[in-house]
Amino acid sequence: MSGEFDQYRASYRAEVQRSIDFIGQDVDMFTEAKARLVVDIAGRHLGATGGLRALDVGCGVGLTDAFLERAFAELHGIDASAGSIEEASKANPWAKYHHYEGTALPVTDGSFDLCFAISVLHHVDPPDRPGFVREVRRVTRPGGLVVVFEHNSLNPLTRLAVSRCDFDEGVVLLARRTTESLLVRSSLRVVEGRYILFFPWKQEAFRRVERGLAWLPLGAQYVVAARNPQRP
Repeated sequence: MSGEFDQYRASYRAEVQRSIDFIGQDVDMFTEAKARLVVDIAGRHLGATGGLRALDVGCGVGLTDAFLERAFAELHGIDASAGSIEEASKANPWAKYHHYEGTALPVTDGSFDLCFAISVLHHVDPPDRPGFVREVRRVTRPGGLVVVFEHNSLNPLTRLAVSRCDFDEGVVLLARRTTESLLVRSSLRVVEGRYILFFPWKQEAFRRVERGLAWLPLGAQYVVAARNPQRP
């Protein structure tokens, strides 16, 4: 990844909103839903989240993090865009943000209980994806969790939104099985995978229906969670 997102540091949210305007919903609804899922998945697989150290890999301008205040003992964000990191730090002064360049994350091995990447992998060049996932696994503690959210390439509305987004030009979307395979090949053990965001409404009734449809490959996105079984 590179600092290509610097030019969108002030307009990132507006650009995403423009790409989904045809749905008739605010981008924050989808962002909050994914933040809620991060906490839910972490709680079910790691226990009480209040004691966890979490890392938002590819945090961008920190839109998701705005919904995670007080969810974890510590929340760190890391991104290759220095401009985005500046915006995230201003928006979420309670979190800890780090800029990095190159392929190695400037984080010690096993530093975090939970690492999550939301709509990041499709911005990583396909040949670089295995190395990226290995780096995320490296900084996740043994027994910790890696959670990946990605666009569902099987959903026509998702493909339309991606085609309308300037900074998604030329990206290669990953099928859920491709993402799961990347995690497994990096010595992670998949513990959960499902399709999400079937409906552009946030009422609890729709959430319950979505949970029952998690197997159906028509959600706008999907999430895959994997355990890091490595030992020092």
